[in-house]
Amino acid sequence: MIKVGIVGGTGYTGVELLRLLASHPEVELTAITSRKEAGMPVAEMFPSLRSRVHLSFSTPEDAQLKQCDAVFFATPHGVAMAQAKELLDAGVKILDLAADFRLKDIAEFEKWYGMPHACPEILSEAVYGLAEINREQIKKARVVGLAGCYPTSVQLGFAPLLSPRSTQGKRLIDPLHLIADAKSGVSGAGRKAEVGTLLAEAGDNFKAYGVKSHRHHPEIKQGLQAIAGGTEVGLTFVPHLTPMIRGIHSTLYARIMPEGQDVDYQALFENFYRGEPFVDVMPAGSMPETRSVRGSNALRLAVHRPQGGDTLVILVVEDNLVKGASGQGVQCMNLMFGLPEDTGLKHIALLP
Repeated sequence: MIKVGIVGGTGYTGVELLRLLASHPEVELTAITSRKEAGMPVAEMFPSLRSRVHLSFSTPEDAQLKQCDAVFFATPHGVAMAQAKELLDAGVKILDLAADFRLKDIAEFEKWYGMPHACPEILSEAVYGLAEINREQIKKARVVGLAGCYPTSVQLGFAPLLSPRSTQGKRLIDPLHLIADAKSGVSGAGRKAEVGTLLAEAGDNFKAYGVKSHRHHPEIKQGLQAIAGGTEVGLTFVPHLTPMIRGIHSTLYARIMPEGQDVDYQALFENFYRGEPFVDVMPAGSMPETRSVRGSNALRLAVHRPQGGDTLVILVVEDNLVKGASGQGVQCMNLMFGLPEDTGLKHIALLP
C-alpha cells in the first residue's frame, strides 16, 4: 500500500483528494494537515466522508509526513517549496497542486507569484504533471508540479495540432495566433470567503476576468511551446467566471495554414488520443457539456471547422476539481508508483 499524506486538506482540492484516495485500492491515507482545524475529525468538516475517512486533521509538525511514500500539497503557492527538500531527503515523493513547480523560468515564477523561489535546484528536476504529454517523465519523477485547471484543457485541446508526433513536421496551424476562451465554475476560486464568489454576486451572472494578464497564461504558453518542440507560440487567453459550481469549458481557436487545408482533423485528434484512458474525442459534430464530466477524471473534446473555413474550433470540457486538479494528481501518482493509470479513477460522471 502507498502511504499518502495531504498537506492542506480543508479546501476543495483537498476534499476531492480525500474522496478519490479513500476508495483507491492501493492507498492508505496516513495524514492530513490543517493548523486551524488540528484535532477535528475530517468527517466532522466533510460529512460526505463519514465511515470512509477516519483521520483527524493535524499540524504539519505532528503529521509525520516523512513516513509517507507520497505527499500531496493542496495548499497556497509557496508552501510546497518550503517543505520539499526535507521530504525528498526522507525518500518521499511530492505532488504539488499549486504553482511552485510548474514554471521552469524562476524569473517568471517570481513575477507572477510575487515571491522568491525557495528551491531552484528542486524546480530544475520537477516534472510538469500532465500525464498525456509527460507520461514517461512522470514515471521516473520525485517531484511533480501538477498542471493547472485551465492549462489542462487548453494544452490538451491544442496538442494534436502542435505536436510533431501528429503533424509530422508540417505547419498545420498558425502557432502565433492561438485563442483560448475559457469558462470556469466558482469552485476554481477556492474555498474561501470572497465577495466575487458570493451567491448574490456570481449567481445569475457571467463575466470575464484577468483579460490583461492571468498567471495561467505563462504556464499554458510554456506547455504549448514544449508540446510544439520549442516552436514559439502566441496565445490570447481570456478566462470567465460562470454561475456553476464545477466545470471548465474552453473554446479554442486556431487558424489553418496552407499545409493544413486538406487534413482530416477528426482523424488527427482520434489518432493522437487513441488509447488514452481519460481523453474522449467525441464524434464529429458533437458539443461536449460540462455536466458530462462532473465528478470524473474525463476530459471530453470535439473538433469543428465551421463552414469548412480556415478556422478550427476545439471544444474542451473537464471537471476543474478532478481532471483539472486532484484527479490529475492521482493519475500522476499512479504513474510514479507503477500502477495502472486509471487505478482509483474509474468514476462515471454524475448526471443529472
